[in-house]
Amino acid sequence: MAQLLKDEGQADSDDARALGELALELEKRHDSLEVQALLTEETDRLPCFLYFNSGAGGTESQDWTQMLMRMYVRWAERKGYKVEVLDIAEGAEAGIASAQIRIEGFMAYGYLKAESGVHRLVRISPFDSNARRHTSFSSVFASPEIDDSIEIDIGTKDKDWRIDTYRASGKGGQKVNKTSSAVRIVHFPTNTIVQCQNERSFHQNRDLAFQMLRSRLYALELEHRRQAAQAAEAQKSDVNFGSQIRSYTLQPYRLVRDERTGIKNSDPEGVLDGDLDEFIEGFLKMKLRGNEGIGA
Repeated sequence: MAQLLKDEGQADSDDARALGELALELEKRHDSLEVQALLTEETDRLPCFLYFNSGAGGTESQDWTQMLMRMYVRWAERKGYKVEVLDIAEGAEAGIASAQIRIEGFMAYGYLKAESGVHRLVRISPFDSNARRHTSFSSVFASPEIDDSIEIDIGTKDKDWRIDTYRASGKGGQKVNKTSSAVRIVHFPTNTIVQCQNERSFHQNRDLAFQMLRSRLYALELEHRRQAAQAAEAQKSDVNFGSQIRSYTLQPYRLVRDERTGIKNSDPEGVLDGDLDEFIEGFLKMKLRGNEGIGA
C-alpha cells in the first residue's frame, strides 16, 4: 500500500498518514506480543504484590512514594487489572511512608518484576516556601503471589517468625476497626516484615499476610539465585543517590529516563499517569533476549 501511494504521488495524502498511524499501532502490538512470548517463567502468570518504601528526602520522598503508588495503580487500571490496597503507613506530614498493594491480571508479575528498584524524582518542591529544587527517592519491590504448587518453608513459630496484631487504621481512625484484626508478621532470618489490614477479620488478614510472606521469601530466593548465577552485586540497593533504576525529572527540564535501557520519555505527566509500557517492555526485552531471565 505504501509503495502504491508513492507510485501514485500520494505520499502526503490522508491515506498515507492513516497508513503510517496503522503501522505504528501494529509495531506497538508486535512489541507487546514479543514480550508476552518471552515471559515463560512459572511465576510470570501470577498476581503480583508491590511494596513501596520512601527513602532519603523526608516528606518529599513520602509524597513521591504516594505518586509512585498511584502511577502503578493507573497502569493496572489501564490494562483492566484488579488492584487491592493491602496496607498503607501514612507519612507524618504528607504522602505515605510505605504501602503494599496486590495487582491481578494477565502476566501481572511477568511485567511488574521489571519495576523492582529505586525510583528518583527531581522537581520544585511543593513543600518548600523558597521553591527550591529537591531530589526524592522511593523503592519498589515486586514479588509473585505464589500458589499451592510452589512450596516455601517459612520456618517455625517463635524461632523463625512472629505474629503481631494491632487495630486497623484509616481515615476513620480506630473506629474503622475496634478489634485487633490487623496482622504483622516478622520473619527473623531474612528480616522481612509483611502486614495486612485490608480484610475484615483477623483470620483473613493472617492468611493473606502469610501468603505475602511466602511470596516475598520466594522472590528473595529467586534474586539470590540470580545473583549467584551472574556473580553480580545485590540488586536491592540503598534508597539513595546513585542507585536508581529510573529518574523522573520535572525541573529544570521534563524527562523520564530508564537508567538501565536508556529509554527516554519527554512526557512525565503521561508516565506518572500510568503510561509505563515503553519502559517495562523495553527492559524485559533487553534482559530476556540476553537469556538472563529476570527473576529466573
